[in-house]
Amino acid sequence: MALPIRYTLRNLWTRKLTTALTAGGMALVVFVFAAVQMLDTGLRATLVATGQPDNVLITRRGAGAEISSGVDRSQASIVESQPEIASGAGGTRMISKEAVILITLPKRGTGQATNVTTRGIGEAGLMLRPQVQLVQGRAFERGSTEVVVGKSLATRFESATVGSVLRFGGREWRVVGIFDSGGAAFDSEVWGDNDQLMQAFRRQAYSSVIGRLVDANAYTDLKTRLEGDPRLTLDVKRERVFYEEQSQALSKFISYLGLTLSIIFSIGAMIGAMITMYAAVANRVREIGTLRALGFRRRAVLMAFLFESVLLGAVGGAVGIALASFMQLVQISTLNWQSFAELAFSFALTPKIAVLSFCFAIVMGIVGGFLPAVRAARLKIVDALRAA
Repeated sequence: MALPIRYTLRNLWTRKLTTALTAGGMALVVFVFAAVQMLDTGLRATLVATGQPDNVLITRRGAGAEISSGVDRSQASIVESQPEIASGAGGTRMISKEAVILITLPKRGTGQATNVTTRGIGEAGLMLRPQVQLVQGRAFERGSTEVVVGKSLATRFESATVGSVLRFGGREWRVVGIFDSGGAAFDSEVWGDNDQLMQAFRRQAYSSVIGRLVDANAYTDLKTRLEGDPRLTLDVKRERVFYEEQSQALSKFISYLGLTLSIIFSIGAMIGAMITMYAAVANRVREIGTLRALGFRRRAVLMAFLFESVLLGAVGGAVGIALASFMQLVQISTLNWQSFAELAFSFALTPKIAVLSFCFAIVMGIVGGFLPAVRAARLKIVDALRAA
């Protein structure tokens, strides 16, 4: 015979303060666990959203990032002539030869100099990124020292507003527009004409070449031909895969740090739950003896106390997930270890993270309540009824 659920709920309600403190501790642990997962997911989503599935990104062989890559003009021309590269209106090749350069800009409020990615794009650069939309001002004119900036960058840097002037590369660059790439890494970049940027920084080679495939299935043929050409020393990757790889170093650090913190905090929360449940057993010895005398078996007592602990974990999990959901309103910026430039991204709560976090809370409740529940179930009826 099992104890009714209302018995467990009544006991938790009777010990309101203890229940709230224990569930609150678990909620904080779940909050940390969920927030770290959301941070990692937000980082990955930002970089994966940067790439298009039918685009390829070509860099120098062995280069870990565009900033450390170099593709000379002759190699770029060979890439442009490949039959797998699509053509746009008027026969224009859907390819963008790009220069990626790091500059420093002072942050809004603090004035701290921060690395910012500046991208010189070719004529088809915007057409290759349909997710990029101008939200303020206009596009830059080719052959001029005009630039457009990403939405996230415009909010973090005082000098990155429409009409302002940026000074780098020995020139003055006027900001004429702000674009939104839908949360992609491009939102943290400055874009301008590739030829002008290369002249300003005395660059002779492009950093990368981005092209649109005539067909997604043409990728293998293009990769095999270019990487096997003895004249070239190039790596060919799908654009989305390339940017996903850019997140790996920082993502691993966040995951390992988050896992370490979650384990440490969860041990504390489980100990707290264990102490709470041991105290509950000690205060209800006579009650447990009465239940056993009324015919409730040891298993029923064990399950009742274990259920109390699980409920504490469930409440803590629900509260922790609810608190973590508000982190989606927060945008943070950090250094991308691959490009050494600042990258802004937001926390992202997914159903998978919510389920994992809730399961994590339930496990904490089970582990924290198991030994006290066993202790309650093992109490002898006579000894329990004699307890003062």
